[in-house]
Amino acid sequence: MAARGSNRSRQPDNQAFRDFIGSGWGPRPGGLPARSEAAPWAAARREALGTHFPGERLVLPAGALKVRNNDCDYRFRPHSAFAHLAGTGADFEPDAVLVLEPLTSPGRNAGTAQTPGAPDDPAHAAPTHEAVLYFRPRASRSSREFYGDPRYGELWVGVRPSLEEVEAATGVRCAHIDSLPDALAKDAGPGAVQLRVVAEADEAITDLVTTTRQKAGLETGQVAAEVDAGLAEAASELRLVKDPWEIDQLRAAVAATKAGFDDLIRSIPRARGHWRGERVLEGAFGAKAREEGNGLGYDTIAAAGNHANTLHWINNDGAVEPGQLVLVDAGVEVDSLYTADVTRTIPVDGRFTEAQRKIYQAVLDAADAAFAHAGTPGCRFKDVHAAAMEVIAARLEEWGMLPEGVSAADSLAPEGQYHRRWMVHGTSHHLGLDVHDCAQARREMYMDAELEPGMCFTIEPGLYFRDDDLLVPAEMRGIGVRIEDDVVVREDGGVERLTQDVPRTVEEVEAWVSGLIA
Repeated sequence: MAARGSNRSRQPDNQAFRDFIGSGWGPRPGGLPARSEAAPWAAARREALGTHFPGERLVLPAGALKVRNNDCDYRFRPHSAFAHLAGTGADFEPDAVLVLEPLTSPGRNAGTAQTPGAPDDPAHAAPTHEAVLYFRPRASRSSREFYGDPRYGELWVGVRPSLEEVEAATGVRCAHIDSLPDALAKDAGPGAVQLRVVAEADEAITDLVTTTRQKAGLETGQVAAEVDAGLAEAASELRLVKDPWEIDQLRAAVAATKAGFDDLIRSIPRARGHWRGERVLEGAFGAKAREEGNGLGYDTIAAAGNHANTLHWINNDGAVEPGQLVLVDAGVEVDSLYTADVTRTIPVDGRFTEAQRKIYQAVLDAADAAFAHAGTPGCRFKDVHAAAMEVIAARLEEWGMLPEGVSAADSLAPEGQYHRRWMVHGTSHHLGLDVHDCAQARREMYMDAELEPGMCFTIEPGLYFRDDDLLVPAEMRGIGVRIEDDVVVREDGGVERLTQDVPRTVEEVEAWVSGLIA
């Protein structure tokens, strides 16, 4: 497997050829890159994480390339914990590893500094760790790697960075990946340096940490798995509150997503005449995502008609017919890897029918109720969902869809929940580097936590009436509606809708669609 493709590619390997291919190249551009805008924010995040683990070596891999088929790999995306703490984005860098080296002696209490609100916030404890970024820098043009290595070679994958260039951009000390095993083993042992790794990020690095633990006499197996889970949990919880730079990245992702929706709507006339019209819509959005950002934050849902009632409809292989609604759930991931997550339910003809409008307005009212409640003092994350469900249950009672003798209040009780037949998902999730961000955070830090300034999340109620659901009035069957906005909690405790420029009311959506497909 190490020589995938060698049976179809015969590379010269004589010394004369190697001397020839390594000669006659002009000088590389001079100078080092400027420090990235993300660098000081990433440094503050590393300091905040380090305070939880004084005296421990923290290992955060970017991850490896993953084989798509035979000798072709998927496009690389680094693990989110690595990107968050290294301050890198886009495709940096397969097989890289960020290590936080302890500066304190084992067991020493290094303080309990809170996550700073800005890179120059004076309210931190002394640093507990030094960051070191390990990766494979570019090889010289006289090396075989330069022309012969399809994974790292410059003629295959382009000019890769040097250690000095990455140090300049990130402000992090860099070292060759080949020195990582010795660095992990240094001073490791019981009563000395302990190791933690984000185990899911890179199987090879996790195996290396396991081997290092075994040689050093450290715990392995289930005990080590629990230790590592603590690091993943802390790295996830660190992202619950976004810093101002991260919020700006989400604003950029939302703006690009709005542009993608505009192009998608413009493609509706072509989609209506195509046997896979949903993919016409998907493709229009995807093209804008690649033009304006790194790509898609997740697989686009473009669900026309009854397909909208399948929550994770990503086949997108259906027709788009006149008179239908199409539910589009899509988000652009910008180069920093932050993603938007927006859903709009769009009338293909530019006008809602009476039944479609009735359902759409109910969902919009639920979304507005959730948004309003999110801005109240003491609101917990789970309360946002509860506010939306009050509206959903009331409308279903009004339409006579709850079981006989069951009121909206009865349905909202824990032993009821009949309304959830038509909305089985939650109303909100955190948003950031992952579309479902902070997923490894503890419940008390996520679902049960009070909203704090800097928290970014979605509000996305829906109603889903399948065409074979006999409990639904006939005129409503086959209609699915979801409205999803991205929001941030402001410093004053209020909530800002980041997606406020994406039309969402009945009248706004009709004008939006009609204006772009006229």
